[in-house]
Amino acid sequence: MHQQRDGSAFRLIMLAVFFGNFMASLSTTSINVALPVFMDDFQADLSTVQWMLSGFMMATGVIAPIIGFMGDRWSYKRVYVMALTGFTLTSLLCVFAWSIESLISFRILQGLCSGIIMPTTMTIIYQTIAKEKQAAAVSFWSMSAMLAPALGPTIGGWLTELYGWKALFLMNIPVGVTAVAVAARCIPSYRLSRGISLDWIGFGAVLAGTSSLLVAFSEAHEWGWAGWQTLALIAAGVLILAYFVIRTLKVSNPLLNLRVLQIPGFTYGLILNCAITVSLYAGALLVPIYMQNIKGATSFATGMVMLPGTLAMALVSILAGRLYGKLGPSKLILIGLLLMAVATWELSYAGTATGVLFVTMWVAIRYIGIGFSNMPVTNAAMSAVPSVNSGHASAVMNWIRQGTSALSISLFSSILSARTIVHLNDSGVTETMALTLSVQDVFHLGTAIIVVSVPLILLLRKPKAQAVGSS
Repeated sequence: MHQQRDGSAFRLIMLAVFFGNFMASLSTTSINVALPVFMDDFQADLSTVQWMLSGFMMATGVIAPIIGFMGDRWSYKRVYVMALTGFTLTSLLCVFAWSIESLISFRILQGLCSGIIMPTTMTIIYQTIAKEKQAAAVSFWSMSAMLAPALGPTIGGWLTELYGWKALFLMNIPVGVTAVAVAARCIPSYRLSRGISLDWIGFGAVLAGTSSLLVAFSEAHEWGWAGWQTLALIAAGVLILAYFVIRTLKVSNPLLNLRVLQIPGFTYGLILNCAITVSLYAGALLVPIYMQNIKGATSFATGMVMLPGTLAMALVSILAGRLYGKLGPSKLILIGLLLMAVATWELSYAGTATGVLFVTMWVAIRYIGIGFSNMPVTNAAMSAVPSVNSGHASAVMNWIRQGTSALSISLFSSILSARTIVHLNDSGVTETMALTLSVQDVFHLGTAIIVVSVPLILLLRKPKAQAVGSS
């Protein structure tokens, strides 16, 4: 009877976590394929419309440092339910947007809620799920976190073609209401901490520093990488974040407990996690551009190219959760990174005459690699941290990972634009060929990032991580 109750509680908690995490993660990429539609409907240029992506990602990264405080002060369950409610309401606001500026503003508010949801769900797993079931729980969490961004272009393309862009936000409302109800009922409540105060100076510093870097990387293709605005914002961001780190290590009640980075298993896992995240979002950015701007495919056809890989990644994520106890994290991560590296390298050869089957196959192999590596990396990193610090470790991980996501999208977009201009200066190169060569260049860069991160696997050792986590 006790085992049955434990199993039932596990399923209900994971159901509540999956609903919210999937919905929040889906919004990171579901509008990618609809950007031309937003440009036409609001008569806006690409540099303005792109802030629907950059602003959303910036908000998810900016809010992450305060989540540890919020969870300790009000409980992670309450914070999660509030974030789900806010995400649902801001989705409704997006439907009634009257201008591109209002839509971008609502998307930024939506990003704040999304940025709260992901780290709180991870913390809920490590605070409410028994240790022997955490690997399986994280496999479901990873599946929702990675499946949604990969599935976003497919769903977004289908909804946009049939019902228009408002359907991208309307779909969140019934899912959000259901997620709030399930979370409020199924996630257990736990004791609140008392006497916690917020480090407002630290929060202001991380807000200003993160925003400066994200704006600089987002606008670098307009201002130029050597432009005074770009250099000034990068310098300001680095200096402010350096001050934030120094302050965090000195104050007694820091906004983020950066001392978790002193745990080697957590830090190495975090670096690998960021490399995998960069690879995921690079594909989410480059494949739609290649299919629509080079191959002339529709948004729905682009989504269908990515669908087989998305489904394969979901299945592999579950398989990785079952194999984790037998093989440990290192072997699974190595398999995943090798698949990602080979597939990304092969996609760098995609040209104007490349068949759709070739792109579909290698995109699928990339996603299979992500499915094999993402859960083991996340669980290996979080298992190295004592459960009492899991909330702050989750906040640190998501702050750095979301910042990496936003920076990678902005950086890859800027490199794509810069390389296109370079290739156009070559004699006899058309605009389509220049864009094709630029996509290939960025895929080469993505391959290099994966290859460089492989040696870190040797530093992840399962027994050592468990010993640290239990101390």
